[in-house]
Amino acid sequence: MSDENSSPVRRTYRHGDLRRALLDAGVALAREGGPSAIVLREATRRAGVVPNAAYRHFHSHQALLEAVRAIALSELARVIESEIDTTRRLRDPRRRARAAFCGVGLGYLRFARLEPGLFRTAFAARPFDVNERAPDDGAARGPSGMDPFELLCHTLDGMVDAGLLPPSRRPGAEFMAWSAVHGMAMLVLDGPLRGLAESQYQSLAQRLVTMVEQGLLAEAALPRAAMQVR
Repeated sequence: MSDENSSPVRRTYRHGDLRRALLDAGVALAREGGPSAIVLREATRRAGVVPNAAYRHFHSHQALLEAVRAIALSELARVIESEIDTTRRLRDPRRRARAAFCGVGLGYLRFARLEPGLFRTAFAARPFDVNERAPDDGAARGPSGMDPFELLCHTLDGMVDAGLLPPSRRPGAEFMAWSAVHGMAMLVLDGPLRGLAESQYQSLAQRLVTMVEQGLLAEAALPRAAMQVR
């Protein structure tokens, strides 16, 4: 006789349903505890199936981790794009290019603050390599079809197109910008800034992305000879 108060366990799935259920469970685990919380056995328990059933869709714990990581990157890209979208109303192409570039940093920091578990999973599940993508990385994109790194590069290219950044100063600019913003995100998540109030965080986030943007523009204005190390 079944217990009326027990939660029903779903034992059959239509094609594709189980993979989606396992992914949803993996994302929920990541939100709760970051990448270390993504355990295949727990994901199958939450999906309501025996552990062996998961192996038809994810052959290992690492496979589930990679798939959840791709979703985390996709969600990050979506938040960044929402920031960029607010700049499209600006008619001046130079202001629009600058605002879009800042939007990448603001979206990045907003996501880190709102979704710390997913943010950690996006970059800690496997080293994020900008030159070598995992099989699941096709899912790591926002509505535009770009992942977070590509969005950053795209806005920097936009600054070149707008005449703000000389083409000669473009190579490597993405790594300088990314380092600054990611560093602040980690200081807030796991470092001495983790106790910041929301208003303080927002103020520092805005100041940081403005500093990075103005630093790039100031560097672009300097003669090449002045930047050389003697």
